Amino acid sequence: MNAPTPPSHEAALEPHNFDAVVVGGGPAGLMAAEVLAQGGASVHVFDAMPSVGRKFLLAGKGGLNLTHSEAHAAFASRFAARQPQIEPMLQSFGGPQVCEWAQGLGVQTFVGTSGRVFPSDMKAAPLLRAWLQRLRAQGVQFHMRHRWQGWAEDGTLVFAGPTGAVHVRASAVVLALGGASWARLGSDGAWVPHLTERGVSVAPLRPANCGFDVLRADAPTGETRRAFLQELIGRTPAPAVGWTPHFTERFVGQPFKTVALRFTDSQGRSFQRRGEFVATATGVEGSLVYAASHLLRDEIEAHGHATFHLDLLPDHTPERVLVEVRHPRGSRSLSSHLKSRLGIDGIKAGVLYEHLGKDGMNDPVALAHAIKALPVTVVAARPIDEAISTAGGVTFESLDEHLMARALPGVFFAGEMLDWEAPTGGYLLTASMASGRVAGAGALGWIRSQKP
Repeated sequence: MNAPTPPSHEAALEPHNFDAVVVGGGPAGLMAAEVLAQGGASVHVFDAMPSVGRKFLLAGKGGLNLTHSEAHAAFASRFAARQPQIEPMLQSFGGPQVCEWAQGLGVQTFVGTSGRVFPSDMKAAPLLRAWLQRLRAQGVQFHMRHRWQGWAEDGTLVFAGPTGAVHVRASAVVLALGGASWARLGSDGAWVPHLTERGVSVAPLRPANCGFDVLRADAPTGETRRAFLQELIGRTPAPAVGWTPHFTERFVGQPFKTVALRFTDSQGRSFQRRGEFVATATGVEGSLVYAASHLLRDEIEAHGHATFHLDLLPDHTPERVLVEVRHPRGSRSLSSHLKSRLGIDGIKAGVLYEHLGKDGMNDPVALAHAIKALPVTVVAARPIDEAISTAGGVTFESLDEHLMARALPGVFFAGEMLDWEAPTGGYLLTASMASGRVAGAGALGWIRSQKP
C-alpha cells in the first residue's frame, strides 16, 4: 500500500534560495509541484510526514474514488456556496481531465454504477508511485519529516527538520497543508495562527463529511426535551446522547440499507436522497449522512439540534405500508409480521422499537408513519479529527484569482486549506487537484515576473 518514500536532499537546503517551495505532499501540493516543474521551475516539496500522500493512500484503502462522471454543471453544483470560486478551476481540470491525467501515468479508469470513477485496479498506491516517479524525473526534490513552523523575521520559511531548524527562501511558495481532519496523517490545522498573524483571513475550521451524535430515544419529551436540547448547546454531549444500550448491543456497526433521508433546515434549504449509512456507538455516519452533513452541522450550530426523517421503505407508498401493517397477523409476532409483509427486520426493526417503544409499535398508524418518516435528532457533529474533510480555511476573499494571498505576495494556497467543502464521491479530490494546478500556475507566473 505504501508508496516509496521520496529521497531527502538535506544538504542542499540552507545554502540555496529556491525557485519554488511547496509545503504539503498531498494531491494538491503534488499537482502544484507538477505544474511548476513542467514550467521549468526548480521545485522543492516539504512535508512533515515520513512519506507523501498518506491521506490519499488511506482514501484508496477501500477503492480510490478519483472523480465523478456526472456532467460539469451538476458536478460544479456540489460545491454549494463556493461554486463561483471552484467552477472556473474545474473548467480546466474537472472529471474528464482527471481521467486523462491518470491515463498519462499508465492508470486506466472505469465508471462505477454510482457514477463514481475509480482506477481499474481500485488501488491508490500504484498511481501515487507512478506520479512520484514522474515528479522526480522532472527534477522535483522532496524533503520529508520537515514540519513548517511559519516565517522567521527575515521572511524565510522555517521548518523543524530531523536535525533541527531549517530556513529556506523561495521566490514563490505554495502552501497545501490540508485542513484539520486525520491529524495523524499530517493535516492538523496548526498552520492557522501562522497565517492570521500575517493578515491572511481564515474562516474557522469545522468538520465536513462527518458523523453525528444522536439524541437518545429515552431523553425527556415535550417542553423538558426542548430545554434539554437548549442545555446541550455549547456543551459536551450529556449521557442521554447516543443509542440506548439495547440498540447499541445489537446494531452498532450495521448499515441502514436502501433508505432515504430527508431534511429541511430552518432557512428552508432541503435535502432528500436515497442511499445508506451506518449506526455508530453514539449516532450515525456514512455516505448518506455525509451528503447532508453540511446542512445538519449548520443547523446544529444555529439551534443546538437538527432532526432529519428516514424513509425505511422508499419503494413503498405510505398507503401500502399502512395496509400491510394493518393486515391481520394471526398468531404471528409483530416482528415476524413486519418481516414477511414488508421485509423489515434487523436494524430497521430495531430503530423502530428504539423510537416508538412497545406501545407505539402496537399502534398501526404510528408504526406506518414511522416507517415512512422516522425522526432522528442529532445534537453534535463528531470531532473534527474524525471527519473525512473540513470546511473553513483561507477565505477566497483574501486571495487573488491565482490563489495568491493579497497580504503575502508570492504565497499561494491550494487544497483543503481553502474555505470550501464538498461531499464525497470524487468531488473533494478533483477540486483539491484542480486548485493545486491553479496555485502552481500562479506561482510559476509569479516567479517569471520576478526575474529581470
